Amino acid sequence: MSTDLSGQAQDRPELQKAIEELAGSGFVGVQLRVNDEQGEWAGSAGVRELGRSAKALANGHFRIGSSTKNFVATSVLLLVAEGRIGLDTPADEYLPEFGLDRRITVRMLLQHTSGIFNHTGELYEDGTIVLGVPWQGKEWVDNRFKTYLPEELVRLSLSKPPRFAPGTGWSYSNTNYVLARLVVEKVTGRAFPQELQRLILGPLGMTGTVAPGASPEIPEPHNHGYYRYEDAGQEQTVDVTRQNPSWAGAGGDMISTTRDLHTYFSALMGGKLLPAELLAEMRTPEATVGYGLGVFAQETEGGTVFHHNGATMGSAALMYGTSDGSKTLTAGLTWVDDADLSIAPTFQTAQQRFVDAVFCGKLGR
Repeated sequence: MSTDLSGQAQDRPELQKAIEELAGSGFVGVQLRVNDEQGEWAGSAGVRELGRSAKALANGHFRIGSSTKNFVATSVLLLVAEGRIGLDTPADEYLPEFGLDRRITVRMLLQHTSGIFNHTGELYEDGTIVLGVPWQGKEWVDNRFKTYLPEELVRLSLSKPPRFAPGTGWSYSNTNYVLARLVVEKVTGRAFPQELQRLILGPLGMTGTVAPGASPEIPEPHNHGYYRYEDAGQEQTVDVTRQNPSWAGAGGDMISTTRDLHTYFSALMGGKLLPAELLAEMRTPEATVGYGLGVFAQETEGGTVFHHNGATMGSAALMYGTSDGSKTLTAGLTWVDDADLSIAPTFQTAQQRFVDAVFCGKLGR
């Protein structure tokens, strides 16, 4: 049983059952927060650390992976609203040092239509894999405290052939968001964490969200994430809660809580952050996978749901909301990760189950 903010017990046994089943299917810890017409429900299942009995925290900090991209996109659009960035201005005008293709606009960076090679590697249609920065196996574990500069990630990407001519296709590239964050820093003359505080965290009173840069630290309290790998023929499991996220950069380095993600996404979808015309731009999906400017649009039986989930080593975030922000689902998951991404099918099943339960009313209440 969970409690609401007033301390009153809430009866949402199906939600609790869903997260307990998820914890039993391979996740170490699960924390879920639902805000809807029944009020707020927050619960957890699983454990805080492997081999210990302490229950997983219901409002601990966790690494949110690619959910970071939505914060970056909103920051860019808020600067568009201030007249400091042009959505259809060539990114090269802000970042001339890289010699970017002049056809690549800021909009293309946010929508993944630039064609720029993904610095974390690419899988091509014919099955060819082209590696980028190391993020798997012993090589990643041994280098998990290494710092990559954003400029280094961009130059790695630009040393590879583009996937397609700018604006002619869609391909998910973390480098697009490394560039977008650099645009924010260039036009404001301030580090991204400072702009994030000014534009989003401060106005919304969000105190549990961090853009850590190259710091491996994560605020207390938090659940723990792990990584399993092979070393000299032996399987090893290491706690990777502390890790330097600069290899992902602005593509996925932030930390938050389920409460902060709710506060943020509810305000964003409810029109409290962006002017209406820019929120409409953000939510207008391209045709390939339904990606807008830093957000996915998903059609469900309960209507259109917007989201940007994310995962990094041993930790993931779910962030969903209705178009008016009145209903949100936010979650933090921890598990034992590995180079084969073994948890991925279970993660996908969990996403769909939660969406069905919260937005389509498919779980009994």
